[in-house]
Amino acid sequence: MLIDKDENITIITQEKATIVELVKKMEVIYDRYKNDNIIVNLNSLKSISLEQIIEFLRLSNKHRKAKHSFVIVNDKVNFDEMPNEIVVVPTTKEAYDVIEMEEMERDLGF
Repeated sequence: MLIDKDENITIITQEKATIVELVKKMEVIYDRYKNDNIIVNLNSLKSISLEQIIEFLRLSNKHRKAKHSFVIVNDKVNFDEMPNEIVVVPTTKEAYDVIEMEEMERDLGF
């Protein structure tokens, strides 16, 4: 797991760990980035299932409830299968765009 920081955005890139291991590691170190928006880059994976994406749901819900963005990046998922409760986009650029839009919505009180 690689962790990069770009202003108020923490970018977590999956390297070798399984999704379950990655989520567990993220939960252990959550206090380090709980005040940032989070991008989880999973583009290194060859394929990813709906069940694997759902592993992030509890962490995503907790983070979004605290008024921060949580975006997963993967271009190999079936976007039609993704639940509305979790944000999955195909590129890092789109993840930044989602965060920007969500920050504007929070500023406007939505």
